[in-house]
Amino acid sequence: MADQRTRPADPAAAPVGATEGAPAPLDAQLAAQLEASFAGTLVERLGMEVLTLSPSGGTMRMPVAGSTQPAGLLHGGATIALAESIASVAALLRAREVHGEGAQAVGTSVSALHHRSAREGWVTATCTPRHLGRQVASYLVDVHDEAGTLLSTITVATQLLPPR
Repeated sequence: MADQRTRPADPAAAPVGATEGAPAPLDAQLAAQLEASFAGTLVERLGMEVLTLSPSGGTMRMPVAGSTQPAGLLHGGATIALAESIASVAALLRAREVHGEGAQAVGTSVSALHHRSAREGWVTATCTPRHLGRQVASYLVDVHDEAGTLLSTITVATQLLPPR
């Protein structure tokens, strides 16, 4: 069995669960900025990868390996961390779109419903907007396995903060 942290041949390919009109793949400059900001964080430790991103959402994936509970199933907390991570990064872009460079976004609420779990492979979170205001942005995040099976539905609300 291949290492589950190995990247696919085409990492820019549309992930399972992505919809038409989804944000475009990352440009090199944004990818480098994100990679630097993720160093030493939970995003890095769980092997998460941003595939697409815009102020209105995006897609992120992570390997199941290394994120399981003792029963061998994907840990619900890891799934929530994946969902909150992609929503938070999208909200950061939204905050900067609304308030300018230096603006920040902070999470205010996360609610998850786990439908089923995964034992291997990769899971992909697809983040879509529910409300994109000047002070609050909220997102719905669906997490699918490689076969396209819906694993979790997670809502994430954020507050958009102007620069200090």
